[in-house]
Amino acid sequence: MSGKLSENEVQFYQENGYLLYKQPLFSAEKQAELTSIFEEHWELIGRKLNSELDTPHFRDERLLKFLLSDEVLDLVEPIIGPNIGLWSSHFIAKEPLNGKQTPWHEDSAYWEGRLDRFDKIVTVWLAIDPSNKENGCMRVIPGTHRNGFSEYEEVDSNENIFSTEIKSHSIDDSKAVYFELEPGECSLHDSRIIHGAPANKSPHRRCGYTMRYFSTEAKVLPERNENFKVWLARGKDIAGNSFVNA
Repeated sequence: MSGKLSENEVQFYQENGYLLYKQPLFSAEKQAELTSIFEEHWELIGRKLNSELDTPHFRDERLLKFLLSDEVLDLVEPIIGPNIGLWSSHFIAKEPLNGKQTPWHEDSAYWEGRLDRFDKIVTVWLAIDPSNKENGCMRVIPGTHRNGFSEYEEVDSNENIFSTEIKSHSIDDSKAVYFELEPGECSLHDSRIIHGAPANKSPHRRCGYTMRYFSTEAKVLPERNENFKVWLARGKDIAGNSFVNA
């Protein structure tokens, strides 16, 4: 298997801000190993959606085998270039019959001030479970990665995972593309694209592993990232970042 993207796929990503990679990212054995690691983490926190699932690789270095792998980096390099930093990772588990949705947002809006640019940051969203409309798969508004930061408003935290959402007049739901994926398949999306996910009202769990990467042309600002760790995944540092493995 080769993770390299075609010119047409890269062009589609650049124009639309996302791409679906509908083939296995890892071998069956490696995917099963990652799933097993997730199940360990999920069991430890009581099988609930919890912030402890954020940056699990800080605590469990077994995950670096996946995050720094050629299978993933060969997908990322055609999009952001050969000099790649590992920004973060996150197990996102929507347990069955969870009535909270993920409101419309841009990842970069939550990181504003932590890096000095956001134009070459990509998230690889790898399906651990089947991800579909019934169990609250991710959805995006194509092309919105070129819009800059949106305006946000407060929303009901009893119905939403976050307390804010992009103002509704900015969103045309009819243009949404749903990321339906089988286990082992993945999507890629720009950190600036508008995206979200409906609530999981099905009896089936929906879990994905997000692996986030940035071009080392971007500077990770130390004063806004206390105790936060980044790795040099491939190539060389450009902006003068402090990497764990530099």
